[in-house]
Amino acid sequence: MLDTFIIPLLQIAVLINAVLVAVTFLVLMERKVIAWAQSRLGPMRVGPYGILQAIVDPIKLILKEDITPAKADKWVFTIAPIMSLAPALIVFAVIPFGPEELFYVADINVGLLFIISVTSIGVYGIILGGWASNSKYPLLASLRASAQLISYEIAVTMTLVSVVLTSGTLSLIGIVEAQYEQGVWFAFIQPVALVLVFIGGLAETNRVPFDLPEAETELTGGFHTEYSGMRFALFFLAEYANIIVISAVTVIMFLGGWMRPFPNIAALSFLDLIPAWIWFVSKIFLFLYVFIWIRATLPRYRYDQLMALGWKVLIPIAIGNLVITGIVKVLV
Repeated sequence: MLDTFIIPLLQIAVLINAVLVAVTFLVLMERKVIAWAQSRLGPMRVGPYGILQAIVDPIKLILKEDITPAKADKWVFTIAPIMSLAPALIVFAVIPFGPEELFYVADINVGLLFIISVTSIGVYGIILGGWASNSKYPLLASLRASAQLISYEIAVTMTLVSVVLTSGTLSLIGIVEAQYEQGVWFAFIQPVALVLVFIGGLAETNRVPFDLPEAETELTGGFHTEYSGMRFALFFLAEYANIIVISAVTVIMFLGGWMRPFPNIAALSFLDLIPAWIWFVSKIFLFLYVFIWIRATLPRYRYDQLMALGWKVLIPIAIGNLVITGIVKVLV
């Protein structure tokens, strides 16, 4: 009873709360980093150096009036943000933050397939939100989001298959252990795959330079133009939770998960004094910083450029990488 129900429920509760807190502070970090990139200070008024801004913003959104447009499909309009956030939170159940059972809710032998399947559901929330708003701008944005996800999911999935061929397993813990057994992170064995997955992750989370579904200059506010209050906050949470998911999966697939650098080199054994989960969170933090850095520096793609990059560049490279990986696997 204790092992079957109570401990997993406690793990889920702690994990969900940790993700939601991480998202609020990720937003603050993004505002600060972009401010520094633009020679500004960013939020400074609430708390020391503006650190309490991360707590004030969610409270503000919760207290805002939640408006439903008169001609919107009210049920779908309400369900859409939940459909967008739920998959992002469910995925964390199979992400291992460390080697012990305490640091993951479930270790399933098809963990990577589970993540790909569940995260692809999130776009339905965006599509339904845009359609249910009964407004032309959200509808256009939701159509963009669906086309964008399909285009880049193909490249990302084929790229991840090449990593599965290298590791020989779909289990996330198994992939980390395979990197330990081979004595090197897969980032060094599959550098092309790392770049493809990261670019695909930017596109699938609708981040700069692929933030076409939220293009303020073209579509007012994108798919959540008509949303306000808590329902807008759910879309906001979903976007940033997905960024953390992409970062965590990339760390597991290419940077050895919770392992220290070069785990088989005895001279670096003093690094084992640092707990495994700190290594994992630090690597995630590195990717989150790169996400923000890209937003502060790169302009937005045109829509035709976005589609051309996905279909004419990334997918052919992903196929080539997969073929080469298969040939090397057979020969070696």
